[in-house]
Amino acid sequence: MAQMYGKEKDADQDLADQTTDPGFISFFSKLPPKSPETGTLRLFYRNPTDPFYSAYGPDALFVAQHTFRTNSVIKYLGAGGRAAGLPSVVLKVTVAQVLLREALTVKQLRVEIWVPEAGQGKKCSKFKLDKEASPGNLQAVEDLLFGNSDLLSAPMVMAIKIASAPSSSLGSGKVKIKTIGVAFADTSTRKLGVADFADNDLFSNTESLIIQLSVKEAIIPTGTASGTTDRDVDLNKLRAVLDRCGVVITERKPSEFTAKNVSDDVPRLLKAPSDSTADTSATIPELQLPTAPSALSALISYLSLLGDSSNHGAYTLYTHDLSQFMKLDASALRALNLTEAPGNGDVTTRNTTLLGLLNKCKTAQGTRLLGTWLKQPLINLHEIHKRQNLVEIFVDDTNSRRTLQDEYLKVMPDMHRLSKRFQKSVASLEDVVRVYQVVLKLPGMVESLDGVQTEREDYTKLLEETYLVSLREYETSLAKYAEMVEQTLDLEQLDHHNYVIKPDYDPRLQELADGLAVVRDGLDEEHRNVGEKLNMELDKKLHLENSQVYGYCFRLTKNDAKNLPKTYIDLGTTKSGVFFTTKTLKRLAEEFKDLSQNYSRTQSGLVKEVVNIASTYTPVLESLDTVIAHLDVIISFAHMSVNATVPYVKPVVVAQGTGNVILKEARHPCLEAQDDVTFISNDVEMIKDWVGAGDSQLKGVSTFMAEMLETAIILRVGAFKINNIVASPPFQHIASEIHAFCLFATHFHELTALDQQLSHVTNLHVVADVTKTGKKSQDRTITLLYKVEPGISDQSFGIHVAELANFPENVVKLCSQRGKTGTKYHNTAHEVRDEEIPVEIQEEGVKIMEEFLRSWSRQDEVSDDDVIMADVSPEAQLEQLKATVGQYHSRIKENAWLNSILTSL
Repeated sequence: MAQMYGKEKDADQDLADQTTDPGFISFFSKLPPKSPETGTLRLFYRNPTDPFYSAYGPDALFVAQHTFRTNSVIKYLGAGGRAAGLPSVVLKVTVAQVLLREALTVKQLRVEIWVPEAGQGKKCSKFKLDKEASPGNLQAVEDLLFGNSDLLSAPMVMAIKIASAPSSSLGSGKVKIKTIGVAFADTSTRKLGVADFADNDLFSNTESLIIQLSVKEAIIPTGTASGTTDRDVDLNKLRAVLDRCGVVITERKPSEFTAKNVSDDVPRLLKAPSDSTADTSATIPELQLPTAPSALSALISYLSLLGDSSNHGAYTLYTHDLSQFMKLDASALRALNLTEAPGNGDVTTRNTTLLGLLNKCKTAQGTRLLGTWLKQPLINLHEIHKRQNLVEIFVDDTNSRRTLQDEYLKVMPDMHRLSKRFQKSVASLEDVVRVYQVVLKLPGMVESLDGVQTEREDYTKLLEETYLVSLREYETSLAKYAEMVEQTLDLEQLDHHNYVIKPDYDPRLQELADGLAVVRDGLDEEHRNVGEKLNMELDKKLHLENSQVYGYCFRLTKNDAKNLPKTYIDLGTTKSGVFFTTKTLKRLAEEFKDLSQNYSRTQSGLVKEVVNIASTYTPVLESLDTVIAHLDVIISFAHMSVNATVPYVKPVVVAQGTGNVILKEARHPCLEAQDDVTFISNDVEMIKDWVGAGDSQLKGVSTFMAEMLETAIILRVGAFKINNIVASPPFQHIASEIHAFCLFATHFHELTALDQQLSHVTNLHVVADVTKTGKKSQDRTITLLYKVEPGISDQSFGIHVAELANFPENVVKLCSQRGKTGTKYHNTAHEVRDEEIPVEIQEEGVKIMEEFLRSWSRQDEVSDDDVIMADVSPEAQLEQLKATVGQYHSRIKENAWLNSILTSL
């Protein structure tokens, strides 16, 4: 990144002072208060003849800290100096563009670019807002900021509409189901999507969808003035979910979330609008959804899609099905280290996330697709096997993999973005040439894929179906494109990075081209003459350059220019040397400039014609881009599988609901990639499914309440996992009556005795290494090995773990004392009480508890197969529990064994 220090910085700051009118401070103070801390970065564009950007106030402090990393670049304008003046920082255009890109894609900030109002001269005091952008809406700045840099993640923006409907299953009009309608857009690839689904009070499905789509910004309706309605409660919960996912929130009027005009607006945007006279909602199935069209209307309005004619007929619309992929929430995303945490945006640290580790992609579109795949794990067995087999093909054929990566994928541009430039009529001849270079590469890519070595006929067929059929079709479709470029562009000039129309394509161009050739010869001759006079070797010491500031001129290093005769015209001095010219060179430079400008003006009409022809190929280019991205990710997986520290294997995946999960020497892929980190791999045999305990503070459900809810279901239908249930009857009932697969994790050692009664019950424990460091029993270090072995643990490590977790010292001491005076694994007093209570009373207590839990679990039953819990409010659950306790209160109170258990809790 180009930074500004020393004399260069001072010169730019002086320029800023010269172009800042004293009235600007008053103007700036009247602007609505915004800052990076509140989510918005403002920059001011200045001095069109020698452009630069300025930041003021909190924006200047932010720029100094995050871009220059020093406060020395800050200058204070107005009276009061550092104490009361207005902080300001000047940025070169290139520095400002990098800053704006990072603000949008990494810092998740909105940005505003202000420009001077017309007719103010150099010193400007009044500005107008020229461009606005947000993480999910980059349209206004896409060409400015991403013209020459890759966009590694899609700028996905989503509108969310919350609705409700009566629950027919519960048979009561008072209980309603929360329904969510969403619409989302990726303006970089011009795709619209919708989804409609039921959700719970925690917005679990909404969170999964946000993760699956990598949403950057969410559009939601504003709340009510009172802030106390049900809608406000739901919106507050939704905001918490969006914050947890690192999504920027934009609020819009509720009136925008209506489907009034959406049936007219959507067909104008779609690539293949229906010409049918039938109702639009009938011909576009997405508009038949109950809630999503309202969200789609708000989204189209926010993005102002209809205001840009280049969007008309350019978008596609589809319905996203949540059930197609495994559901992940923000916690799972962080726990699994799939991608960077929210706020780090496009930063893909190489070995700390799965995206960074697996990303050996050579294209921007491949990197984007990889991020999507990681957040949308497949559950369709056929598609899983298809991806596995494709990866295996390129794991086995090293030569083809390397050839495709290094010779073809590496040079592929982002064709979706190129297509968008063509559609917006802002493409240049350079864009035309970039597509032409892709066309030249296609035959070789097809040949390489056709030559992939595999002994399996079904793998050959898979390659053909996935890549070769499409690529051959695109090669044929783009053949005419190559002919058009070769007939119109001067390909010889491409080596000099000049993108021009062939001179012989038009007589006027030929005349100007001849003139330019004469001038170039004159420039070379003057270069030789001056070199002889100064006795300087050409190009090594005496350089002839076409400077952006001075035009054609000579350059010498400062040392070589010490004895430069005064007969030469001095133009200026920079770090790179001394620039000077001669009268002859000055004349030739002016002639070259005039002829070049005339050439550009003359060919501009022809360039527009060529670009328009090229734009007709955008559908083919977009389809080709999709195939290239898919191939890039598959080969990236193969590359990583072969080159990992411990090579990856191809797992055997079976149909959902069959088989068990068996992992040998399993570990997180990022773990083995860390330097100076040793780890212990694990063999895992995972039982089919589970119900896990966890509290839900938003619903007022404690951990104990959640465990009791799960126990109620377990005793009715059988289940697979319970955590820390405080009494043994459910455990015994599962083991002896239900016979369901069950992983029962407990810290109650009394329960480990069941393996003595039932042969199919097995105890396991997690191994810890204990090393004595002194004479006292507490003088020891404990290393948790995360290794599972048969048997029960021979001691407790709770106090040591509490120390590792920085529990207060007095708490640790108190626990240690209690541990010394109390029992180790069995409560003797409790055993005595059990022995004193007759067996028949204990059995009666177990029966009462089972009946109680079964009765409670049936409160929400509507049929023999359906149990509805997630959509019942916490208040309703509590009332159900109280009612059930009331029914069994007298029986529980009369049973001595149950009373002894309740007293011990």
